[in-house]
Amino acid sequence: MSADAAFDALGNPVRREIVRILNDGPRSVQQIAEEFEITRPAVSKHLRILTEAKLVTHEAEGTRNVFSIDPAGFEAAREWLDGFWDDALARFKLVAENTTPKRKKPKR
Repeated sequence: MSADAAFDALGNPVRREIVRILNDGPRSVQQIAEEFEITRPAVSKHLRILTEAKLVTHEAEGTRNVFSIDPAGFEAAREWLDGFWDDALARFKLVAENTTPKRKKPKR
């Protein structure tokens, strides 16, 4: 799974809201659709994109699919963000070390 796929999937506000809903626990497509003013097929399309990005997973329970967060799917995005911040902090440290004013020696 790539961080790009996760960020692309989360670029849509409906999909971000679906992730927020699923963060509270597993839900069926119908339960998720009830939270929106869009059609159930539209919700299914968003869930398919989130599934392809490995951000959610589903299990069949009888005739319905129950979706839940896939914690492993968020790992690539977290690793990318961690790397981003590690690089940014290293550059900040380098700039800070190179711009610190030198202290004058005290007169005796």
